Amino acid sequence: MVAGQSRNFTIDVLRGISISVVLILHFHLSYSLIESPLGVVLPADAISAVARNGNYGVTMFFVISGFLITSTTIRRYGSLATVDVPGFYAFRFARIVPCLLLALVLIAGLGALGQPAFVNAAKPGWPEVSMPVAVLSVLTFWHNILMQYAWYFNYAMNVYWSLSVEEMFYLVFPIICIAIRRTGIIVIIWVAAIAYGPVYRYYHSDNEIYFMYAYQACFDAIAFGCCAALVARKISLKGMVGGVVRIAAAILVGATYLAGIRGHEVFGFTLVAAGTAILLVGADGERVPALLQRNRALAGLRWLGQRSYELYLFHIIVLGLMRSIWPRGTLAYGDKAPAFAAFVGLSALAAWAVSRFYAEPLNAGLRAAFLRTRELSARQAG
Repeated sequence: MVAGQSRNFTIDVLRGISISVVLILHFHLSYSLIESPLGVVLPADAISAVARNGNYGVTMFFVISGFLITSTTIRRYGSLATVDVPGFYAFRFARIVPCLLLALVLIAGLGALGQPAFVNAAKPGWPEVSMPVAVLSVLTFWHNILMQYAWYFNYAMNVYWSLSVEEMFYLVFPIICIAIRRTGIIVIIWVAAIAYGPVYRYYHSDNEIYFMYAYQACFDAIAFGCCAALVARKISLKGMVGGVVRIAAAILVGATYLAGIRGHEVFGFTLVAAGTAILLVGADGERVPALLQRNRALAGLRWLGQRSYELYLFHIIVLGLMRSIWPRGTLAYGDKAPAFAAFVGLSALAAWAVSRFYAEPLNAGLRAAFLRTRELSARQAG
């Protein structure tokens, strides 16, 4: 969001939902929720539908990123064609890199101490990867490509594949805008990405490293968000018709999520992205009823959504440490519910602490330093 602008209620809730399903997925993959007290009240298929499709949450994140970057760029600079490239990169660096560096230092350090969830361990038949190369791949936007080469080689770090997708998007976004300058042609590029995503996933539907993690498999979701930001400037999904459209979009996202990824590798991500994009169009400039703002469940999701980046980075470190105490699959049946609560609580605490005492001060400080340097350079040049 633009500095000084209040946060958007729906976007924070959508972020909260997205990070929640990611947390559920990763806990479930370590300690099956099917063999837990949940199995007493819910059938296994229902638990699996909720717990195993968290990668759709990442798709929602991609759409939100495209929407926010596009809308913020237009608000801040007036148009896509006039984006300030150095300023864009400086602000993205200030938000993303400090937290990421801290997470990578923790992972590398725990790996050096021999903690199983943090070491690079080659799968049979796959090449080994050194820790410096793995860290470099995250910082230089090709960790997802490295996973295509080495499969799942580091439990904690491999989760950061999606950062490579987003960082590559952040790298090319201002370049495309400033080089092309014509919004219509830029939109054509985004639409081409939307059209190509399902084609790529179709030809790689037998390999999840490709159909879920490759740039070509994910850029369509970001492009949906970019297009939604432009549509929101022209169309207002308000009133009864707008409400019906938004409800239909929410049903589309929910139904696609519950239908699962398996068997829907090609168009499942497209449907989730399209539904999320419609919800974002409706969220632009909305006035949220006070009753919804006071809802405790939504307040909890908003809180998670406001710290979703820190949660994304550090929840896997919390879970990796838990796996050092209780290796995958060894958690007792009756302990899974309290363990899940502890996992979410500790992850939220870590995210809050990192955000409050590290990420927010560094983000503000780095941005202020960039602006001071630019102002000083302008004075000297004048």
